[in-house]
Amino acid sequence: MLAASEFGFKHRFWIIGAIFFVAFLSYNLDPQNAGAAVTEWIARLCGSTATTTDYHLTFAIAALFAVAAALVRTSATAYLNPEVMMDSQVQTSRLVADGPYRYVRNPLYFGNILLAAGFGLMASRIGFFILVVGMIVFCYRLILREEAGIAASQGDSYRAYCAAVPRLLPALRPKLPPAGSKPNWADGLLGEVFMWVLAASVIAFAVTLNQKVYFVVLAFSFLFYAVCLAIISRRRKSHGAGTEGNAAEGPAKRAG
Repeated sequence: MLAASEFGFKHRFWIIGAIFFVAFLSYNLDPQNAGAAVTEWIARLCGSTATTTDYHLTFAIAALFAVAAALVRTSATAYLNPEVMMDSQVQTSRLVADGPYRYVRNPLYFGNILLAAGFGLMASRIGFFILVVGMIVFCYRLILREEAGIAASQGDSYRAYCAAVPRLLPALRPKLPPAGSKPNWADGLLGEVFMWVLAASVIAFAVTLNQKVYFVVLAFSFLFYAVCLAIISRRRKSHGAGTEGNAAEGPAKRAG
């Protein structure tokens, strides 16, 4: 698989947004909601008809995926910093091998895939496939680009880290001892407010099964993202952290 281009990495937030857009646009081709289709399929297997409780349960599972994505990404960002997470350039000046990075080299991208799985149940059946497969493929290409840059910069230390810690599927147990880094949870939350409000939109739908409520909460996620992006951009300028970017990842990076 080819690594992402410089353009793809720099504009990854918008490309990921485009994957979501195309996935939900697929309702024009397939009007059946994926979560509802799964619920009704399971009910048929059980020889019954899907109930309202069954639908609530299915979308509660979707919400759990979204919450798990927000938790994973918040933890990862707390060990980096929001400025690094949103940088438009691959940063290779330091190796982060603590917190969730002891279990998986790319926890931020793993969080993206969890989010795609949760939101996939909100899309059509075709949309679910587009969202999950599209997210996995694009994130993997981003990982290949980042890891090549880090390996060139960090050399043997990074290769040893790669040999110990899986790339994208987390290990059940930490593969490295703690390095003593202290997470900054306030910064982690600042960098991932967008993800938490996205998760809140799925929770709202799981509770109400009302699309209007879902889309209202979803709209607020972009408002929160804009506010947080402005705060992070101002901090980056005041700290001389580098150029402005979008949503990022990195197993091991970025000294801001």
